[in-house]
Parts: sequence; C-alpha cells; structure tokens
Amino acid sequence: MKDGFIKVAVATPEVRVADCQYNVEQIVALIKEAEEKKVKILVFPELCITGYTCGDLFLQELLLEQAEEQVEYLLEQTKGMEMVIAVGAPISYKQKLYNCAIWIQNGEILGIVPKKNIPNYNEFYEGRYFVAGNDSIKETTYCNQRVIFNSNLLLCCETMKELIIASEICEDLWVPMPPSINHALAGATVIANLSASDEVTAKEGYRRNLVNGQAGRLCCAYLYASAGEGESTSDVVYSGDNIISENGTELARSKRFTTGLTIADIDVKKLSAERRKMMTFVTGEGIENSYQKKMFSLTMEETNLCRTFAKAPFIPSNEKEREQRCEEIFMIQAQGLKKRLSHTHCEYAVVGISGGLDSTLALLVMAKAFDLLGLKREQIISVTMPCYGTTDRTYQNAIQLTKQLGATLKEIRINKAVEQHFKDIGHDPNNHNVVYENSQARERTQILMDIANAYNGMVIGTGDMSELALGWATYNGDHMSMYGVNCSIPKTLVRHLVQYYADMVADDMTKKILLDVLDTPVSPELLPPVDGKISQKTEDLVGPYELHDFFLYYMLRFGYPPKKIFRIAVKTFEGEYEKEVIYRWLRTFHWRFFSQQFKRNCLPDGPKVGTVALSPRGDLRMPSDASSAIWIKQMEELREELGIEA
Repeated sequence: MKDGFIKVAVATPEVRVADCQYNVEQIVALIKEAEEKKVKILVFPELCITGYTCGDLFLQELLLEQAEEQVEYLLEQTKGMEMVIAVGAPISYKQKLYNCAIWIQNGEILGIVPKKNIPNYNEFYEGRYFVAGNDSIKETTYCNQRVIFNSNLLLCCETMKELIIASEICEDLWVPMPPSINHALAGATVIANLSASDEVTAKEGYRRNLVNGQAGRLCCAYLYASAGEGESTSDVVYSGDNIISENGTELARSKRFTTGLTIADIDVKKLSAERRKMMTFVTGEGIENSYQKKMFSLTMEETNLCRTFAKAPFIPSNEKEREQRCEEIFMIQAQGLKKRLSHTHCEYAVVGISGGLDSTLALLVMAKAFDLLGLKREQIISVTMPCYGTTDRTYQNAIQLTKQLGATLKEIRINKAVEQHFKDIGHDPNNHNVVYENSQARERTQILMDIANAYNGMVIGTGDMSELALGWATYNGDHMSMYGVNCSIPKTLVRHLVQYYADMVADDMTKKILLDVLDTPVSPELLPPVDGKISQKTEDLVGPYELHDFFLYYMLRFGYPPKKIFRIAVKTFEGEYEKEVIYRWLRTFHWRFFSQQFKRNCLPDGPKVGTVALSPRGDLRMPSDASSAIWIKQMEELREELGIEA
C-alpha cells in the first residue's frame, strides 16, 4: 500500500462443473495461498462457484441454493482477512437470473455486480439463462446480508483514496461501449474482469491486445481472470489466460492451460498522476452520481514488491524492439533537422566535434538529414577546437569520423584565444576553476556561431537531455545553438543510438571509430589530461548517468516523490550501488534539477522523441525560481531514516 503499490492477483481454480463444494474448496486454497503472499486484491473467473459451462443446470433451483450455501461458507473462511476478493456466481433476483461478481472482505459482502452484456451468439448461450444487469436495481439480500446489487458499483478504499475498484464480466469488455469506460470516468483506477473466455484460433492475441488496450485507454489497472481447463466440456476449451495490465503495460500473465495465481504489484498513485496530466481524461459528477459506493479499508503497509523496474527505462530491453526504436528515433532527429534546414534555406550546417558521444551522434544525424535533403555532405562544417583538456584519442576520433562521413573538417586551436581572454579579464590560468572551464566552452560556441554566419548556415547543438536535466552545460556556451538534435535524448540512449549506427549502418572503418568513441569515458575535456589520458570524468563529478536517467524518468513521467524513487532505485540497482550512493546522487539530482531550470527555459528548438522531454515550449513549463524545499525536505527525512551524516 505504501507509495501506491498494491499487490494484486488473478486466479484460475480447478473446477468441476456444477460441484459448488469442490469449487469453493479450490477457491479457498488459492485465497490462503494469496494471503501468504500478501495479496490485497484477488479476482476469480466468471461463475467460478458453479462453473461457467453448467448450461441448463443454471435453471435448477438446487444448483442455485448450493451456490449460495457455498458462498456463505466462503464468507466464513474469509473472516479475519482484509483481502478484497471477487468471485463469480449465478444469483436469482425477482425470478430472474443474473451472472454476477460478488465482492467479499472479512466475511462481508461488499457488493454484487451483475453482468451487463449477455452474449447469445456462436458458442455462447447465456441469453437462455441470464438477463442483463443494470443500475436500476439497488439492493438485494444474499447469504443473509443486505447488500448493494448494482452494475454501477465503486469500491472505495478509505486508507488510500487513489484505490477505487469496479468490475465488469467477460463480454462486457468485448462490446463497443464497455462498462469499464464509465467506471474509469467515475473514478475507478482498478477494473476487475471475471471472465470465461474460451479458446479458438487467434483469439489469444486479440484478447491480450483487448485487455492491454483497455488498460491503456482508461489509464487503469486491469485484472483479467479467466476460466480454466475444468470448464472444457462438450464443444469448447478454456485455458485460464489470466492477465494483469497497468496503463497498457502487461505486468503479469499466466501460462495458458494452467491453474493457480498470477500476481503483480500495481501502482495506483502512478495511475492517478497519469490521469492528472491527461486533460482529455474527463471525469465528472454526472457520471459519478450514477454509481453506488461502498467503502472498505486496507492496512497501510509497505508492499514487498515483486514487480521490476527497468534499469534503463528509456531503452527497450528486447534487442529487436531496441533496434526498431533506435531507427525510429534517429529518423525523427534527422527529419526534424531536415525541416529546419529547408525552412531557413540553409545549405550549410556547423557542428563542434569533440570525439565524444553527443557530438558524434549529432554529426551522424546531420549526415542523414543532408542525405534526405539531397545536399552534399561536404556542406557540413565539422569543427574541432582542441584546447587544454583535449586528448589525442578524442582528437583523432573527431578528425577520422568527420573524414569518414564526408563532412568538411576545420581545426581551430583555441589556446591562444582563451589565454588572451584570461588576460583581458584578469584570470590566473593556473586557477582551474569554473572560469577556466567555461571560458573554453564559450570560446568554442563563439567560433561556431561566427563560422555559421560566414557560410550562411546554422549551428547544430549537441547537448543531450540528461545534461539539460542536471544543468551540465555552460550557459551560452554548449548550451546554445540554432537547433539541438539531441535535446530529448537521455545519455543512456545516446550510447545505444551510436551503437545502433555502428552495427546497422556504418562501414567497417566508421564502425571502428564509433566503437572507440563508445569506449571513451564521458568528459567535457576542459581540464588538462594526466599522462595523456582524460582526467575529468563527468560521472565522477555529477554521478552515474544510468542513475540520473532513472531518476529523471520516474520524476517527470509519473511524478514520483524522492522517497518513492529511492525505494525503487534501491530494488532495481541492488548489488550495483549501495543505498548511501543512491541517496547521494538522488539528492544531487533534485538539487541540480531545480537550480538549473533557468538554462532550460531558454533552450533552442529541438525534436521531441519520447514521453519525457524538457522543452519549455512543450513538456516542462516550470518557473526558473521554483523552490525545491519540499523535495529536499523529503531527502533530509530519508537521510535521517538511513542514518547518513549530513
């Protein structure tokens, strides 16, 4: 429950058609197993008390009586449990039969939801037995309890306001207007579907897409529990294809043709944060007022997380998908630059090439854009500007890459210009402070701008999104350009894009250069080298980019607070970084993110490629002078909890 994480499960029990006692025994066994695993919400399949395939036996009074008796037994077995459980059973109301979801907690029926859409086509004959539920019925008596009986029912958690549960039953999901649409608009963040979906060729893929698609459209957690092999009688086969999806992402799925539990951790706070951002996700009292609500409570405790978090959330883990993503992003970058060049009628573009990752990617993108425009690559002016920190390795890579790509190389050593500048402002060149470093960065930008003027071209920026998030750029130095092709590419993704180009596009010589660039430590190279090697490593100064990109993603994409980010980072990077190290760089991240917004608020244009971006015109409208007090305060509370000295 803490931080919005809730352990949920969907379950397929072994069933015997029309043997209610046996079925409930199997259900109870799974409930006890789920309780041991700290599950808080558990959903069983449609009509699991009796079995879905009872046919005309549903019209037998004895079966209905046995179903109610066994639900009473189930209520007894759940006393003392706070788990919220949904089971399916047929329920008679005023001489009509309804296919229902029964919600149970601690021996109490929280409510009963009748199925709205009754299939009566192909292999389905539910219309022979059941009538459609609606919201006109309000209450009934079942198992000697007076309970809500309504298709529009919201179960609202008192201890976590973001947790609101609603339900639909099988066919309800497959119709043009599923009930879950209104459920979500009325506030439900968790939709449970009690289902009995049989197997026919190609249905499995469609069903999977349907569940994940509905979870994505409704920005909800969707818990889909389907009937299993015990229902496979006469002409149809059932597989127990259970799915837990969160906002379109499949968190867990059972192996088909098996029984048992499928467990995942959902994050209802993340879902609420996503809905707050989506102004087209319109909720309203008009819809909500048509619902009955039942309050329930869960203990606020820390969930032992079984879900995992990608170490590199900007990068697909699947190799094929990663290649496709890199190809797409590379083309987005090139197409954005192509439009800017064609619109301004620029036939020349200028870039500062250092032999590092960012400028390498920028040059590759420029080459592609020029190819798309039908312009000669020699009209790309690639400028290397060695100074105090330049090593022979990066210098040679910059020169060789420029030549291999067919761009025009200019080499301008800036030592003398920087030394003259030191004299002009009275700076001691032996003082290697921020003046020493930034003077070099601004001199380089001045040279690039003036060369661009000389060619009637434009300067292409190389800085990436991770640097922008941390403010790791010299204001009006590498911070400035006419178009920044890497502005929404995090550092961890820059590396994969260069690797993609090396593997999929480059010739052998270019690939050799790119692989050496990839093997070079990330550095601004503004301080003199030691024994000819890079002495200034960025990640030693501001922290590992894989951590910062992880922090950035969860802060901006889902609005996670520092303590929650810390919690999932500790789990994700266990064995790689100690808690104290993660804390240190997380604090650095938050401090720098807030203090450096003024640099982002005057960024040049650049292409957005993903769901997280920092452009002040698009995704991040944040005042430069916003206070970081509440974020830093939470970091201080975390420091005290960890026992780290200030």
